[in-house]
Amino acid sequence: MLHPVGPLPAAVYWRRRLMVVALLLAVLGGGGWLGVALATREPGGTEPAASSTTVGPSAAGTPALERVVPSLASVQTPTPPAPATVTAPAPEAPAGPEPGGPCGDEMIAVEVRGPASVPAGSGPTLELVVTNTSPVPCERVLDKELQEIVLLDGAGTRVWGSNDCRPETSDDVRVLAPGEQVVFPLVWSGLSSEPDCAGTRAAMPPGQYTLRGRLDTKPSGDTPLALT
Repeated sequence: MLHPVGPLPAAVYWRRRLMVVALLLAVLGGGGWLGVALATREPGGTEPAASSTTVGPSAAGTPALERVVPSLASVQTPTPPAPATVTAPAPEAPAGPEPGGPCGDEMIAVEVRGPASVPAGSGPTLELVVTNTSPVPCERVLDKELQEIVLLDGAGTRVWGSNDCRPETSDDVRVLAPGEQVVFPLVWSGLSSEPDCAGTRAAMPPGQYTLRGRLDTKPSGDTPLALT
């Protein structure tokens, strides 16, 4: 058996013997596997039961975090209420002047009128004009002691005043119609003066001057006057 004899080379006989042995081992192995399978098979011929834990398609396809925390798209965010519209009350119209009431300074205009130029030393006539510029009639005190015209030189220094040496007094209360003007004329002597008529009065030299008036607390604008 160990030394095969025949017309073929010995290697051929060895290969044949190895093939027979391999075939026998294969048959023995298959039979052993079949025996094990029959021994482990459950009664009734059923296959081993699958795991009792089954994951459904939807659960298997959904990440674990999304199964615990709902998607933001599915959460309904409450809409904040629209802010209440607050209607501001209409501003009240300012009350206009009361007809027949007193004429405040804002309801009148004061102006000084006179010639544009006069010879130095002459006595020009000047006028203090009071006008009711309001749309209603009103009452104003026009007493003489409340009226004044002053003269300023080119440097703005006061050199004459209508009440310095001849102050007058009166009781003059009037109701002025809308647009009504009251004119108070006076004659200027052409001399300088100081309050209470102090100092020496002298003729004003030629030059450019300014007239300015007032009625109590209401001043006028400036009016130029040239002495030639």
